[in-house]
Amino acid sequence: MATAKSLYLKDLWDQKQTKSFKNDQIKLLLYRSNLLGSDLRITNFGGGNTSCKVKKKDPLTQKMTEIMYVKGSGGDLGTLKRNGLAGLYMERLNHLKSIYRGLEHEDEMVALYQHCIFDLDSRAPSIDTALHAFLPFAHIDHLHPDDVIAIAASKNSKKLTKEIWGDKMGWLPWQRPGFELGIMLSNHFRENPHIKGIILEGHGVFTWGDTAYECYKNSIETINQATKYLRTKKKKRPTFGGQVIQSLAPKKRKEKAAQIAPILRGLASGEQLMVGHFSDDSRVLEFANSKDINKLAPMGTSCPDHFLRTKIKPLVLDLKPDEDVNAISARKKIAKQFAQYRKDYTHYYKKHKRKNSPAMRDPNPVVILYPGVGMFTFAKNKQTARVASEFYLNAINVMRGAEAVSTYVALPLQEAFDIEYWLLEEAKLQRQPKEKSLSRKVALVTGAGGGIGFAVARRLVDEGAVVVLSDINAKNLQISANDFTKDQCRTFVADVTDATSVKKAFDYACLEFGGVDIVVHSAGVAISQKLEDTTEKDWDFLQNILVKGQLFLAQNGARILRKQKTEGDIINIVSKNGLVAGPNNVGYGTAKAAQLHMSRLLAAELGPDKIRVNSVNPDAVIVGSKIWEGKWAAGRAKAYGIKVEDLPAHYAKRTLLNEIILPEDIAKAVAAFLIDLRKSTGNIINVDGGVAAAFVR
Repeated sequence: MATAKSLYLKDLWDQKQTKSFKNDQIKLLLYRSNLLGSDLRITNFGGGNTSCKVKKKDPLTQKMTEIMYVKGSGGDLGTLKRNGLAGLYMERLNHLKSIYRGLEHEDEMVALYQHCIFDLDSRAPSIDTALHAFLPFAHIDHLHPDDVIAIAASKNSKKLTKEIWGDKMGWLPWQRPGFELGIMLSNHFRENPHIKGIILEGHGVFTWGDTAYECYKNSIETINQATKYLRTKKKKRPTFGGQVIQSLAPKKRKEKAAQIAPILRGLASGEQLMVGHFSDDSRVLEFANSKDINKLAPMGTSCPDHFLRTKIKPLVLDLKPDEDVNAISARKKIAKQFAQYRKDYTHYYKKHKRKNSPAMRDPNPVVILYPGVGMFTFAKNKQTARVASEFYLNAINVMRGAEAVSTYVALPLQEAFDIEYWLLEEAKLQRQPKEKSLSRKVALVTGAGGGIGFAVARRLVDEGAVVVLSDINAKNLQISANDFTKDQCRTFVADVTDATSVKKAFDYACLEFGGVDIVVHSAGVAISQKLEDTTEKDWDFLQNILVKGQLFLAQNGARILRKQKTEGDIINIVSKNGLVAGPNNVGYGTAKAAQLHMSRLLAAELGPDKIRVNSVNPDAVIVGSKIWEGKWAAGRAKAYGIKVEDLPAHYAKRTLLNEIILPEDIAKAVAAFLIDLRKSTGNIINVDGGVAAAFVR
């Protein structure tokens, strides 16, 4: 929970830094936007918008004209850059009023914004463009702060607005964002020229200023006034009616979340695979454990930005915190609740759809609340799932605030539906880039601290997957992780020879991403010795990492995939040595042969579960390999009577293609199994440049 000192927003404006912008209003707009967007209490990822109006020379008339720069469609304030702005002629935007045909036709105005473009590098203008254009201020912020929406979403919102801000703040009844709301804002200000902002019922707030800093200061002061009111005017009634369920201890919560996540993910992926996110934030638990959850959760959210990300309502699991979720009875209970949610959503769609509504979307829940444990969110990728979690936390904050001083009011279901299935929103969805080949997939890769493991992880992420990078070397693992964003990967230090360690790695994947679809065993070691020099310790070392490790990974991969009831892949990075007999190699070659045959055995056993098991056989992957940094290189050089530095050329010359093999080549073979060879199992791809003795016969 936030401390008392951090409840209120601080003025973070750096006058020294902004002075260096030399009054460049667009730089000041971006600075202000990033500052506001960096705090989720002010607005969520992708939510809100900001603008400024400046004088520019028209390239056609060579005369100075007023241009508005506003956050474009789909942008995010916290990360907004110059290319995320739309620049439009104010003269043309104002002329649109004369051809506006009324509320029933307001959607047609969005297409006309394209005819108002001044800056040819503009992002597509958003539906909120008119909201900024028709207010007569140089700088405008439209934000969705939790504490302001709490007031806006209260039963007596207008009265509370007056009580908090007096005659300094305007108030407008609910109106869907669009051209009509832009005119309403303009008219309201014209009738009330003394106001410093306008509260939008159930939605958010508009604030403004003559300079970028005045606008910023107005915004945070307005939010802080709402915060102060909520903290000082609370009802005596306990928050959300008080707690009726006791949360599990933090460690137990995470254990329970890891157990149930694959089950939930499998059910949530009924139409298309989803990636998960888990939060046991104290504010989530306060809501999920409360007396009022069964009243408030079904009501849905108020702010359009919230339910567009989270669906109109969450699924609240009817499970005890300490219930055995792996029991057949519990799984049936969970499946029944999902079926009811889908039925309810289908009813919601059929009851409220219009003649021109888009087809019903995935009826599965995005947000799932497990009282005593936490909140799960599922979406097409980690970022979207995480952001959905953040949005629903904001919705919880809104409900808390509204219930503390009044009564929470959600949008009428027809209004909510009309926004969720708005044709303009549908068009935005259709414009999104095509998903990559491995989008929505979760992979766990061992040996990811370098060499082949890292190359495989890099390729999987490039193809759209999210990955848990696992390795026994924490330092190498962190170096690998630095190549990815947080939403692309997680790291877990694991020892593949330890069954408990491997299980924890998979449980961690379930906690962070909801489950696992792809398991790649790339952890490897090599010892090159003559028969008489091979010790029992050496033998066990190779067998444990290469063979036993593969067994533990397959056991846990199958465990998770069966809980999800989804198809999946296990790919083992083996070696040419599993097929070819070479000198001074009895321990390593035997372990690799065991890996190959285990893969075939697993393919036969797991095939009915739609779990494919395949192998990739590299040879002499020297560049970037951790194995070749040790004694193995010296041993192989000695066996062939050459110098260590001559090994790459030696191995290349003995192949049919005379090629040096790189880690990226192995990664391509892994990707081939996962993308193009979906009907292949029990198979081997040799990536060795062509070693005739290793041909699979």
